[in-house]
Amino acid sequence: MITYLTGLFIPLLGTMLGSAFVFLMKGDMSTRVQKSLLGFASGVMVAASVWSLLIPAMDMEADTGKWAAMPAAIGFLLGMGFLLTLDDLTPHLHLGTDKPEGPRSRLSRTAMLSLAVTIHNLPEGMAVGVVFAGADSGISNISLASALAVSLGIAIQNIPEGAIISMPMRAEGNSRLRSFLIGSLSGVVEPLGALAVLLLASFLTPILPYMLAFAAGAMLYVVVEELIPEASNGQHSNLSTIGFAIGFVVMMVLDVVMG
Repeated sequence: MITYLTGLFIPLLGTMLGSAFVFLMKGDMSTRVQKSLLGFASGVMVAASVWSLLIPAMDMEADTGKWAAMPAAIGFLLGMGFLLTLDDLTPHLHLGTDKPEGPRSRLSRTAMLSLAVTIHNLPEGMAVGVVFAGADSGISNISLASALAVSLGIAIQNIPEGAIISMPMRAEGNSRLRSFLIGSLSGVVEPLGALAVLLLASFLTPILPYMLAFAAGAMLYVVVEELIPEASNGQHSNLSTIGFAIGFVVMMVLDVVMG
């Protein structure tokens, strides 16, 4: 149980470590660094979605022959649809923009920025929870080591993500401590979401392939809708491409070596 709880909270530690950059760096984060980090985060999430979620989902249904991909396809589309709906129903504001999205709200700018990050982090927490549920079920081809690899990979990409959140918060006029706390709290939804999924593991076992693909669809929605557009817009997009390649390879190697 300790191993499981540790795995669930590792991503939060990554976010906290990245948020702590606000104490070490002066001024705004440079565009070059931000582009590179966004690309890296995108690469990690894409690789985790493919190797740790979609492929295991299809492997679990391998005995159904040519229909093995159907649960993964259905779950993937449901995950995309879920995040799309959540995105439309939640008032939020993305970093680097002044135009809120979702329904009209009287929430503060900081609150809407925090909600945007919460929407972003939710599928990552679900992904960690569902792979640990798969490892705990004993009927899937997901090992505890591969589940830890997913947790570690998301924690690694949360480090730059935490910095990307806390540094602009500081630029908005918040104190360093407040910026750190906001950045850190943005990652709390991950262990909470992962723990909720794990507690429901016994009920989710029959639909585990769908849940794995659901988490993949939700994560890739964030990548396509937010991370890649932000990383490729404007100058230095080549740095985001390099960052994507590095992040993808890091997560792929982690999954293969530890899985």
